[in-house]
Amino acid sequence: MNSDDESGFVVRTISTPDGLRLYARDYGGGSSVSGLPPIICLPGLTRNSRDFHQLALLLSRDPITPRRVVTLDARGRGLSAWDDDKSHYNLALEAQDVLVMCAALDVSEAAFIGTSRGGLVLHILAASQPDILKAVILNDIGPALEKEGLGDIRDYLNRDRKPADWSEAVDILRENHAQAFTALVEEDWGDMAQAIYTVKDGRITADYDPAIATQMQALDLEAPLPDLWPQFEAFRDIPLMVIRGENSKLLTTATVEEMARRHSGATTKTALGQGHAPILHLEDIPAAIKNFLSTT
Repeated sequence: MNSDDESGFVVRTISTPDGLRLYARDYGGGSSVSGLPPIICLPGLTRNSRDFHQLALLLSRDPITPRRVVTLDARGRGLSAWDDDKSHYNLALEAQDVLVMCAALDVSEAAFIGTSRGGLVLHILAASQPDILKAVILNDIGPALEKEGLGDIRDYLNRDRKPADWSEAVDILRENHAQAFTALVEEDWGDMAQAIYTVKDGRITADYDPAIATQMQALDLEAPLPDLWPQFEAFRDIPLMVIRGENSKLLTTATVEEMARRHSGATTKTALGQGHAPILHLEDIPAAIKNFLSTT
């Protein structure tokens, strides 16, 4: 990666009420600027805490206002344990896991960044536990999702090609995402591969329980899609930023405009040359995030 992926944070291990072990990274060692709440980052469907590593370093090492940043591996992803009961991979339980982590780390309120599924979890928390949300950044996610984008996710998870080496891992990511991520350079593709894949039993493999992809593959895109507009309304009194990938097929500009209409104070940002979901440490996105969070 552009930075050492094994430094800059303290490892936290949290036990859930149903006995599962969750892994989190705590940047800043548990300390933060007085009066500023920590920032908690929730990754996407099959992603993990490594997605936020470089952004977390930028935020936790800011020379003026360093922040405590916590990044979580949801159950079944990254270094968190896989669940024997695959039905537990659902938004309600994953939202509860976030609350368990916050309690274990003595976090009563935080600014949250949710990428894709992580943002859906934040919709659930807004409706059930809004007091913990000091501010929210939704990264290429909203209360209404597009079938084309969901179909793309389902299709590339279904391909599940196994790379023979790290160079091939980069090639696979380019095959799947290069058209949408025109802003990425060679180093960025290598970073993405290191974030998505891990080595298990001597082989490079995607770093999540395959049962999660199986759930996605079973999605019926011919049926009407439910939305989360009622839950989105719970954000109305919470500072909100919405980041959309310029080439995203999952979150449309029309949905972002409707989100801004319903939340009159919302800040919106387009990640140029990126698709679903934008990499948050690139270009001017960190500056936009810092600016938004500067008052929280």
